[in-house]
Amino acid sequence: MSSSAGINEPINFAKAFGFNSLAAAAVFVGLYVPLFALFVFKSFKIPTYVHYVLSFFCLIRIAAFTLRIVLTASESAGENIGILIADEILFGVGFFGLLYSAYTLVLDLESLSDRPSPTNPIIRLTQNRRMFRLTLLVAVVIGVVASSLSSGGSSDSTSSVLRKASTAIFLVLTVLQAFQTIYLAQTRISEPELYKRAQKSFGARHGIFILVLISFLLLIREVFVAATIDDHVKQNNEHFWYPLLVVPEILAVILYAIPGLVPSKEDLKGEELKGYGDMKMVAIHP
Repeated sequence: MSSSAGINEPINFAKAFGFNSLAAAAVFVGLYVPLFALFVFKSFKIPTYVHYVLSFFCLIRIAAFTLRIVLTASESAGENIGILIADEILFGVGFFGLLYSAYTLVLDLESLSDRPSPTNPIIRLTQNRRMFRLTLLVAVVIGVVASSLSSGGSSDSTSSVLRKASTAIFLVLTVLQAFQTIYLAQTRISEPELYKRAQKSFGARHGIFILVLISFLLLIREVFVAATIDDHVKQNNEHFWYPLLVVPEILAVILYAIPGLVPSKEDLKGEELKGYGDMKMVAIHP
């Protein structure tokens, strides 16, 4: 009789997945709230895609950590696999904005330099914004489908294959973004004369090197996810999950907040107009 009661006893999925620290989740909600407010303010002051996306990213992280608090604090919520899957989806979807913001900033900073367009076909391919964004969206959709299949009782093998595919795409794109950032940083060091712009703020003067650090943090996050893809216990172990996934993310967000790092639309448009003017001058004086 007691044996049958034990078999029918509800499973606390949150505890099984390693959700133990209520305080840590609360701390990160507290950290992301002012960051969200800051990027919303920046979105009005300097309306750019990066600020919009980072505001959305912070909002998603607030929601995800709030769900984590609920899952950790409430026994009934912890037994609800749907809430756990929703939390997992939020953490997966949010990374899209973090990575694409870094990618966008690298290309924007390069456009502000006097360096000619790269002739290397690989570099030109990685700078295709539409392709990069589409591939990121594919990775997000695959990840969401994998999580949905897990909650729907589908085979673990199908869910696992899709999750691995999503993680692999994210990892490859993160590596490509880091490669592109380091490539631009090297040209910044070797050809500083091409980057002589009116740069008053710290972020404008050292933007590419800040992005190198952001890229390194994103790599730490994604390598950890890829390395533990087959070991959910280790991946969700808070002794690893917080320092190797959560902390790199929030440090990257804080670096994005450095004044002057994100160029305004006016700066970028001004550079485009300058480029058109240079093309006209070449046409007039061949």
